[in-house]
Amino acid sequence: MSKPDNRKDNVAHLQKSVQDTIENYREANDYLNEFGDEISASEKQQILDKNERREKSIRGFREEIKDEASHQSGE
Repeated sequence: MSKPDNRKDNVAHLQKSVQDTIENYREANDYLNEFGDEISASEKQQILDKNERREKSIRGFREEIKDEASHQSGE
C-alpha cells in the first residue's frame, strides 16, 4: 500500500536543497579563485557551466518553496 501524499515537510526539504546547492556553488567559486590559473580551460568552463545550472536550480527551488508555502497556508 502506498503512503499518502504528506507535503508538510516539503518546504524544509526544499530549503535544505537550496542551502546545499548554495554551499556547492560557493565551494566551486572558492576552488576557481584558488586554482583557476592551474586548471585547464575546459575544466574551468565545466565548473562555470555547473554553477550556472546551480543558479537556475536555486531559483527553481525558491519558486517551489513559495508554491509549497502558499499551499500549506491555504489548507
